[in-house]
Amino acid sequence: MYKLSSYLLCALLPLSVLSQTPVREDREPEAKTGFEIKKTVIGQKYMVAAANPYAVKAGQAMLEQGGSAVDAAIAVQLVLTLVEPQSSGIGGGAFILHYDQQKNTLITYDGRETAPATATPELFLDNNGKAVPWIKAVVGGRSVGVPGVLAALAKAHAKDGKLPWASLFKPAIELAEQGFVVSPRLALLLKKQFNPGVHQLAVTKDYFFPNGEALKAGTIKKNPELAAFYRTLAKEGISAFYQGDNAKKLAETVQNSAVAPGLLTEQDVNNYQAKLREPVCAPYHQYKVCSMGPPSSGGIAVLEMLSLLEQKNLKQYQPNDVMALHYFTQASRLAFADRDVYLGDPDFVSLDVMRLLDKEYINTRAKLITDKDMGEASVGEPNIKLAFAKDDAYEMPSTSHMSIIDAKGNAISMTTSIEMAFGSALMTNGYLLNNQLTDFALSPHKNGKPLINRVEGNKRPRSSMSPMMVFNADGSLRLIVGSPGGSRIINYVAQTIIGVLDWQLSLQQAIDLPKITNRNKITSLEKDTALVDAKTTFEQLGHTVQMVDLNSGLHGIEVINGKYYGGADPRREGIVLSDLTTH
Repeated sequence: MYKLSSYLLCALLPLSVLSQTPVREDREPEAKTGFEIKKTVIGQKYMVAAANPYAVKAGQAMLEQGGSAVDAAIAVQLVLTLVEPQSSGIGGGAFILHYDQQKNTLITYDGRETAPATATPELFLDNNGKAVPWIKAVVGGRSVGVPGVLAALAKAHAKDGKLPWASLFKPAIELAEQGFVVSPRLALLLKKQFNPGVHQLAVTKDYFFPNGEALKAGTIKKNPELAAFYRTLAKEGISAFYQGDNAKKLAETVQNSAVAPGLLTEQDVNNYQAKLREPVCAPYHQYKVCSMGPPSSGGIAVLEMLSLLEQKNLKQYQPNDVMALHYFTQASRLAFADRDVYLGDPDFVSLDVMRLLDKEYINTRAKLITDKDMGEASVGEPNIKLAFAKDDAYEMPSTSHMSIIDAKGNAISMTTSIEMAFGSALMTNGYLLNNQLTDFALSPHKNGKPLINRVEGNKRPRSSMSPMMVFNADGSLRLIVGSPGGSRIINYVAQTIIGVLDWQLSLQQAIDLPKITNRNKITSLEKDTALVDAKTTFEQLGHTVQMVDLNSGLHGIEVINGKYYGGADPRREGIVLSDLTTH
C-alpha cells in the first residue's frame, strides 16, 4: 500500500503554481479525419470508460446500484470476455491500480499470468536450439500461461468490493444467454484472419466461423457455454476457476492442443496467486505520476520518458510540435533501451528499478538528447550490477484498458490482455486462453549473456501494460489513463499525459492527437493524420520514418474541481458513461 500523502514533491515550481488546477469547460475535441468524433463526457458522481459499450453499461449498472470501482471493473471484464474476446478475458491477465480516496492510498494488483512450473528457458527453441519464429510460438498450448485476471479482481473485491460477488455476473450472463451484437472490430479481425490459430483449432473455429463463415458485424452471437460457467463462478467464487473441473479442463485443453501442446498442469492452475506490488511513482512538474511496477515495464518506461523530458519544458511548444515530438522520440529510445535489459519479474531478480529514475542517472541520460536523432540508443548504467542482454520478446496490441471512478471517489486504472488477438486460439468453457508466454524472450541467452526476461517455471513475463494515475500536489486524483497497443502502449500513454499536463488539452483532445512512436528503432507516424506533413522534417532531423496505422485504444478520466471528464479513443469502439448519461 502506497500512502499518497507521504510523498514529498520535488520543488520544481512555486507553491502558488503547485496549488493551481486548470478549469476547462469548453472541451469539445477535434477527432482525426475518418474517425468517429467522440465528445468529452461529464460526470459528477461516477464514471466508467472502457473498450465496448456493452461492457461500459455493465460497469455503469454496478455504479448505479452503489457499487465500488472494483465492482464495476469486475462487471466490465466479465462482459469484455464475451464481446471483445480478441483483446482480453478471464483467460488472460491484468495489472490493476486502485486508489482509495478516503485513505489517500494507492494499491496495485499483479494479475499477470505465470509460466508452468516445469517450463524452462528452452521452451521456444527448435531442435537446432534456435528460437522459433514468433508466429509459430503464438498458437496452441505452449504459449499459454496460468490466467490471473480473475484472481486479481477477486483479491481487490475482497478488500474494496461493495456489491455481492454473484450480482456482478448478471449483465454478462444475460448477454451470453440472450446474445450480443457482433461489433465491426471483432468482425473485421475475423475477416482478416489475423490469428492463424482461429482456423487451426476446431473449437475456436466453430465458435467464430459458424457454418464456415466468419461472424458478421450486426449479427447476434450467443455463448451458452460461457453463461453456464459464469453461473458456476457467480455461485462458487474463483475457486470454481482455479480448482476442480475448470482447472482440469483448462490444463487438458493446453496439453492436448492440436497445435504445439503445452506444459501447463492442473496443479499450476491450482497454485496461482495474484500479488500486491508496490506502485512506481515519480514527479512530473507539480504532479506525481504513478503506475504498475515490474513485471510491468510500461510504468517505469513512461516515468523514465517523462523524467527525461522534464527539462525540455514541453509547455513552450504547441501540441504535437515537431521539435517536441522529436525530443519525445529520443526519450523513448533511451527508455526502451533500458527496459529491454533491466526489467522483468521481480520475484526472480532482485532489482531496484527506481535507480532508472534516479535524478543523477536521468540527468546523464538526458544529455544524450540533442536536436538530431541519436539512432539506436545503448542501454544506460544506472548502478544496477547485472549482466543481462537485450531480449527478443515481441508484444502484440490486442489488449484493453478501463478507467473507473465510483461515488466515493475511489478509482481503478486497469489494463487487461490475452496478448495477440484471440490469444493462443484455444478455448475452454466458452473463453479464450492467452498466449502471454510469448511475452518472454524466446531466446534464453544472447551474446553469451542471460536474458532477464527468459522463460522460467512459475515466472511472470514482462509486459508493457501501463495503467496510470496522476495526482495533484495535495495528493488528490487528477487523471486516470491507459491503453492497449503492445509495446507502443508506453508511447501512447506518455504522449497523452503530456497532452493534458503540458499542452493543457482536454483528455479527449489529447487522446485524439495523431500518434507517434519510437521503440528505439524506426519513428512511426500515424498515417492519414496531420503528422504526414511532418515526415520530411523528421527525416531532416535524422529519423528513419514510416507512416503506419497506430491503433491506440486510450480510455481515461480527468478530475477537475470535483467534476469528472471522460475520454475514449476514436480509433476503437469504447465509450464513456457517467451519472449524467443515460443508457
